[in-house]
Amino acid sequence: MGDMKQMNLDAKTQRSNKLIAAICLAFLSGMIGMAYAAVPLYAMFCQITGYGGTTQRVEQYSDRVLDKKITIRFDANTSGGLAWNFEPVQRDITIRIGETAQAHYAATNVSDKPTAGRATFNVTPAIAGAYFNKVECFCFTDTTLKPGETLDMPVIFYVDPDVVDVPELKNVETITLSYTFFPIDAEKPVAAAPQADQDNANDNTDSNLGG
Repeated sequence: MGDMKQMNLDAKTQRSNKLIAAICLAFLSGMIGMAYAAVPLYAMFCQITGYGGTTQRVEQYSDRVLDKKITIRFDANTSGGLAWNFEPVQRDITIRIGETAQAHYAATNVSDKPTAGRATFNVTPAIAGAYFNKVECFCFTDTTLKPGETLDMPVIFYVDPDVVDVPELKNVETITLSYTFFPIDAEKPVAAAPQADQDNANDNTDSNLGG
């Protein structure tokens, strides 16, 4: 009888251990899935809320302009050894809140070969990102410049009038829009077949035709 009880106890223990292992495996799989989803979800969260200084992308101009003015400063940077001179054409402008404005950046390839870059952006103070609306910009667009080539890069934007209702921003008089260009690896061309191999192929073709 004691042996039977022990066997039943061992069976229950095994089932319990398997259940615990299955739960742990499911939890681990869920954590891995969440890790892969974290980046796009975080990007979506930033785009919707403006968290971290992420600006908003809109397709229409503001229909309300306030008398209150705000200064927009422009900042430009390159990273990763990208051989470009990248800078704003104008360092700052003062506009009315809700007024649609256009600014220009310029990028010049100072290397002796074509190079490609892609720009990211943010605004400071970071909380203002939710109220900085861009109608048109060059961000996240792959751009290739020939040696010595200069490209004009416009950005059209406005500051949402709702910004005046945010307690944390009521005393803010300046917003800085900053772009950073990173290099993009160019696609490598497909290598041509060696000439010797091509000659051998021709010789084989001739032999087959002759035989």
